[in-house]
Amino acid sequence: MPEDLATTKMSSRGQVVIPESVRDRLGLKAGSRFVVIGQDDMVLLKVLLPPSPEEFAALQKRLRRKASAAGRTLKDIPQAIASVRHSS
Repeated sequence: MPEDLATTKMSSRGQVVIPESVRDRLGLKAGSRFVVIGQDDMVLLKVLLPPSPEEFAALQKRLRRKASAAGRTLKDIPQAIASVRHSS
């Protein structure tokens, strides 16, 4: 059951105000980013949170291991970027 229940409406520009009680409880500030999912008669906003420094370090470590196992080095990055840019 939702902790906060409120109503809002969409403006002519497609903007929706998130009620203050919900913003406060979730710690949302101007510039907060969301994934928007529309399904049937529902619109779900999922807050996008940046990873913590620890999560980011763990991700870097995992990616470095995978790159090393694939024989990739930092020197391969510019060519990979160029390849992706030319394929789109």
